[in-house]
Amino acid sequence: MIRKYLLFAMLATSVGAIAQTETSGRSLYHAEATKYSALDHTKLRVSLNFEKKELYGEEWLTAAPYFYPTDSLMLDAQAMLIHSVNLSDKKGTIGKPLTYKYDKDRLTIRLDKTYQRGEKYTIYIKYTAQPENVGKHGSLAISDAKGLYFINSNKEDKDRPIQVWSQGETKANSCWFPTIDETNQKSSQEIYITVPDKFVTLSNGVLSSSKKDGKGKRTDYWVMNQKHAPYLFFLGAGEYAEVKDKPWRGKVPIAYYVEKEYADVAKRIFGKTSEMIEFYSKRLDYDYPWPKYYQMTAQEYVSGAMENTTAVLHSSMAQQDAESLNDQNIWEATIAHELFHHWFGDLVTAESWANLTVNESFANYSEYLWLEHKYGKDYADYHMNRDITGYKNSGSFDKDLVRFNYKEREDMFDAVSYNKGGGILHMLRNYLGDKAFFEGISKYLKNNQFGTGEAHQLRLALEKVSGRDLNWFFNQWYFNHGNVVMTPKVTYDSAKGEAVLEIAQDEKLMFQFPLEVDIYDAGKYVRKEVWVDAKAKNEFRFKVSPKYSLINVDPRGLIVGDEAAYKTPEQYLFQYQNAKDYKSRNQAIEYAVTTGNSDILLLALKDPFFRLRIKAIQGLRPDNVAQWAPVVENLAQNDPENLTKAAAIAQLSRLRDAKYKSLYEKSVKLPSRAVKIAAASALVALDPSQAGQYIDMIDLKGLSFEQFMSFYPYILKSRNEKYLPVLLDKVIYYPLYPEQYQAPIKEGFTWLMSVDNTEYTKKVTKSLSNVFGWLNEEQKKHLHAVAEEGLKIKEDLLKKNPNSQSIKAQVELLKNIKW
Repeated sequence: MIRKYLLFAMLATSVGAIAQTETSGRSLYHAEATKYSALDHTKLRVSLNFEKKELYGEEWLTAAPYFYPTDSLMLDAQAMLIHSVNLSDKKGTIGKPLTYKYDKDRLTIRLDKTYQRGEKYTIYIKYTAQPENVGKHGSLAISDAKGLYFINSNKEDKDRPIQVWSQGETKANSCWFPTIDETNQKSSQEIYITVPDKFVTLSNGVLSSSKKDGKGKRTDYWVMNQKHAPYLFFLGAGEYAEVKDKPWRGKVPIAYYVEKEYADVAKRIFGKTSEMIEFYSKRLDYDYPWPKYYQMTAQEYVSGAMENTTAVLHSSMAQQDAESLNDQNIWEATIAHELFHHWFGDLVTAESWANLTVNESFANYSEYLWLEHKYGKDYADYHMNRDITGYKNSGSFDKDLVRFNYKEREDMFDAVSYNKGGGILHMLRNYLGDKAFFEGISKYLKNNQFGTGEAHQLRLALEKVSGRDLNWFFNQWYFNHGNVVMTPKVTYDSAKGEAVLEIAQDEKLMFQFPLEVDIYDAGKYVRKEVWVDAKAKNEFRFKVSPKYSLINVDPRGLIVGDEAAYKTPEQYLFQYQNAKDYKSRNQAIEYAVTTGNSDILLLALKDPFFRLRIKAIQGLRPDNVAQWAPVVENLAQNDPENLTKAAAIAQLSRLRDAKYKSLYEKSVKLPSRAVKIAAASALVALDPSQAGQYIDMIDLKGLSFEQFMSFYPYILKSRNEKYLPVLLDKVIYYPLYPEQYQAPIKEGFTWLMSVDNTEYTKKVTKSLSNVFGWLNEEQKKHLHAVAEEGLKIKEDLLKKNPNSQSIKAQVELLKNIKW
């Protein structure tokens, strides 16, 4: 996956037949892949060798020249053994052998004749896929690139399930079957999967048949009659519990494949799926178009989740226990995201990775739509605010939303395509209005269904519906970079009795946009809309009394960008007390947290939205404890949200006051992971000798650093190896912690690496490799030092145990980290 390539190809033409060739057009201009041939149908018959981590496959691939006549077919086929290539007939009968060349992961087949545009032919290929030999690394977005993953395939760990699953995006499904691995290809499919009878299987489409061979094996036959892109093909198998839910509208099957221990909570995790399908179908005026909707989890997954058509794959992080679900379902927005891809991405697919926005920006925005529908606008606006903050903190200001000059495909899977793109769609929705926006994106889907799309087609569909020209919007938000950087300033013109609002923009990059302005004057409130031109300064005037209360710009937080502070402390207090929108209340609370304004924070402890109550709790300072402690104690006991209770307990814990001990002791017994962790941490803070009593009551995974450090001294002292899996994710980054923590954290790393455990060492090397690309040069040096320290510990261990094959293997793992 870390490979430079060119998608922009020049077609070499001559009189007569045209062979498929690719030549450089422009350096670092990644256009849509040239379509020499068009896929039509893919039939696969595969079996899995779990010991060798190989797939044995037969493929019948039906294709045709796209436009120009051709006598050859070029396929992507990574790290394979090609045993034979033959012509086949429509019934699948294998015919005469064909000449082929297999070189550098490309299979070039010389056809039996020159085929004309639209003239179909079928090729039979017998092959062995060897995903462990794929010589490409992953990326920040997708951490590996071998396409097919065998997890615990030889049952090395008896406590973990055996799993096999594929990950095709961006260009990795060609690691397990030959194909034209491009986003602008579409193929129907059928696949026969032979596995041990104890395993379940999953693929795209519907399960047509399942036959046992009487020898402990079973072949499942999955059929997908609709066409979709090759990167969306999926193969999954393993030790899963299959949990069926009620079909959508009584006809579209829904099921969840989870590890067996999560079968009882699977419907709590995924159970809103049918409601989501119904909501999106109505919102888009386009019913869910596929024959089923199944979801599967995966251990050691290389990304977050993947929208394989009708067979979505989720990281095992989706699997949460009952106590965690009592607090929140951390995966609900992701479930919505992957479902929405079944319209934006699967039904209409980005024609190239450069136009990824028509897949990922919509899926990102679908999270807002679902949360708004299910939980209200505050919740959705909170989610959007987090996304836009993530974009602004990502260092992506200079990246266009649509960009053909990316270095690697995976570079497109960033905070611009996702977070910023979702925010841009939110602006567009509010500019056009709901009716025009949703009718326009529905038109885009219907115009391009089962095909491909790009930003221009989206623009044209929205223009056709709304009657408005949108080039100005797309030029500055889709085909340019950056975001609004505005500095508001409000003065009062006493001669004219007007408030003067000046909006200054950064002269290096100026935008035009509609801007909402809320005016509070003499007990009255009005919302006006003004138009900001793309110039350094814009001025707007509003008739108000000399003692007007507030001029509040962008009260709903619609504009993607930065807004400089311009209000007085009194105005922020007034804003919190009177503004209704999440952005305005949140802005006032953030001001209060930064400045220690207790007036606002005390009010915000009673905010109707629990996330803002939590922010206020966390912003409290010890200088006015007497004012806030009784309120926070009440929240710790009685707030309807467990997360608020947990935040309140954590804040009280910082007081180190034994009078709250009984509250903590009561709370640690509640069926809430967040509350239990906060209460146990508070009890240990009061009396560290009690750590052993409480540490085994809580799930140590996912603790905040502060919570982890409450228990860490006990873990170190105990030297109980059952805690090592929890230590692993914390201690391997010891040089990146604040200096005062580095020595004790390093002690845990030394302990971890002194244990003869190959699985732990694999996880250490993989974690170091995965995080490496995120870091600056200084931090990368620190990680190299971690690896060197680990290697030294293992080599010293090997000197004491020179015949240990496992320690030798661990030494090699540390020597060969893929940085």
